[in-house]
Amino acid sequence: MRIVDLLQAEAIAIGGHPADKAAAIAQLVDLHDTAGNLNDKEAYKAAIIAREQQSTTAVGEGIAIPHAKTNATKRPALAAMTAPEGVDYGAFDGPSTLLFMIAAPDDGGDTHLEVLSRLMTILMDIEFRQKLMEATTPEEFLQIIDAKERERFADEVEAEAAADMEGSVEGTELLIDEVKAEHAEKKAEKEAAAAAGEGYRILAVTACPTGIAHTYMAAEALTKAGEARGIPLKVETNGSGGTKNRLTKAEIAAADGIIVAADKEVEMARFDGKPIVIVKAADGINRPDELIDKIVNGEAGVYHAEKGAREAAAEDIAGESAGRKIYKHLMEGVSHMLPFVVSGGLFIALAFLIDGIAGVPQDGNFGTGTPVSAWFKTIGGFAFSFMVPILAAYIAQSIADRPGLVVGFVGGFMATLGSTFGLPGGDIPSGFLGGLLAGFAGGYAMLGIEKLCEKMPDSLAGIKQILIYPLAGLGAIAVIMCAVGPFMGMINTGMSNALTWLSDNNFGILLGMILAGMMAIDMGGPFNKAAYVFGTGMLALGTDASFQIMASVMIGGMVPPIAIALSTTFFKNRWTADERKNGPVNYIMGLSFITEGAIPYAASDPLRVIPSCVVGSAVAGGLSWLFGCTLMAPHGGIFVVPVIGGALMYLVALAAGSVVGMLMLALLKKKRED
Repeated sequence: MRIVDLLQAEAIAIGGHPADKAAAIAQLVDLHDTAGNLNDKEAYKAAIIAREQQSTTAVGEGIAIPHAKTNATKRPALAAMTAPEGVDYGAFDGPSTLLFMIAAPDDGGDTHLEVLSRLMTILMDIEFRQKLMEATTPEEFLQIIDAKERERFADEVEAEAAADMEGSVEGTELLIDEVKAEHAEKKAEKEAAAAAGEGYRILAVTACPTGIAHTYMAAEALTKAGEARGIPLKVETNGSGGTKNRLTKAEIAAADGIIVAADKEVEMARFDGKPIVIVKAADGINRPDELIDKIVNGEAGVYHAEKGAREAAAEDIAGESAGRKIYKHLMEGVSHMLPFVVSGGLFIALAFLIDGIAGVPQDGNFGTGTPVSAWFKTIGGFAFSFMVPILAAYIAQSIADRPGLVVGFVGGFMATLGSTFGLPGGDIPSGFLGGLLAGFAGGYAMLGIEKLCEKMPDSLAGIKQILIYPLAGLGAIAVIMCAVGPFMGMINTGMSNALTWLSDNNFGILLGMILAGMMAIDMGGPFNKAAYVFGTGMLALGTDASFQIMASVMIGGMVPPIAIALSTTFFKNRWTADERKNGPVNYIMGLSFITEGAIPYAASDPLRVIPSCVVGSAVAGGLSWLFGCTLMAPHGGIFVVPVIGGALMYLVALAAGSVVGMLMLALLKKKRED
């Protein structure tokens, strides 16, 4: 399979004029749909937008490569557009003029990833990009790609062409295998020659969350920069198809230094003691010479795996505030905790649903009144029991790397049990708050232990990881949790009692309004995450008040996209043509509890859109609490309505908040002349 096999003339637009980023996305999605590449156009578009919320897919040099991997696509495919006037796609160096949109199916295998990596590679050629921009027809655009592909990947293209002439599957496989074997032999000879000389002076690792675009473009940029300067350089790619071109122990030992251009975690312990530069994947694309200079000039910091010292070499986080670092550590723990909360919460909710259908009395046995419901509730309880230990474990690991994992996990488990030094009546589980304490205290305690062990003789270095760190770390977290844990347990119990009191005295409505409003302030930012983490953490209490909190939090996140979608439907003259066109997508995103769908609209007019969404969410959250709606699953949107307590009134609250948000938008936004 080649690049031209994924790109059809029907999916190419020459001389496009998108007004903005949203319009560019819409036009590229339309091209995919016209070419018959999609199962579900709106779902694919939503996946593209969700990816853009993580970070822009503009990579500089006039290139943007939006992409998504989703079952909304029929097959691996590309769509392309030239935009001579440029479109602001969020690139650091100005407008993007050449756009490729990648559609990758969830179950499409890995063959297309190799083809897509070819595209990322050849796009680094300035002359090639210029030719694409000068193309006057889709057919000419394809011919330029075909010619470049034949030039850059001649051996593989010739093998495929020869196989086509053979006209059989067996012949195809045989010829391609022969060429691959020849290519592997040449590569081995080249590597042997490098090893016989100075070896690879610089090694690099590239990775991005999707593992499609930035991973391979950063690899190509670094490789070309090294070749241009006569510096032997090898790049390991951590893409969707797995790790390719893996670095060996011998290569790492012989290298002058390592460049890690990654937006996700990569295997770091192997680089212990080596000079290392850690940056974002985009920096690998845009600043390859500068990164190489840091290694060559001896400006890179030395990485020490036992310190968890990723920060020491990471340019992109060197200037971060303490608050930002704490937030990132917290999110690392929450991201690993959520699958346990979601699955466990849904199983428990199903148990209550089954008992409700079976007519089981809502007493102390509700949820276990039938064998089936009892099974669901038991399994859900098992999942819930891991929630706090997993949260603490991955917070601690984020702080102290691998040595922090066991410390955090044990500390989190002690929080669920309420362990003390054996004092009578002191075993008060500290729950979610205790898990936070265990994660942060354990992680930083582990860093302190590693610091104390720096002066140990080298002869004892081998037993640090397997004996000293676990032993000292376990002792430290045991003392911390037994000493401080009971006080956290008291706070946790007090919070539970306070929530119950608020609910019984009609003050819970105010709490529901505040939490729901926070979900709409920054739509995925710190306020949103703070409210969401609080809601999911309260689920562990297992009280009606805690379930009402989660219901208010989710409804607060659903309102903004729905309010905007309603406004673009019923008050069209407040929005641009592109905003109206993209509005219906927000119905889907809002009902799916994807608040980020409202971000493009909020960004274009924050002073009017954000207050409208906050008020609408607050109204919905207050009504949800007033109606006594409960939610045990921390996600799912409309798809978990069957397991929501008071589902009908929950939908009423959602509709009311969305309409209020829509009306506020109509009042605050001015009518447009166009």
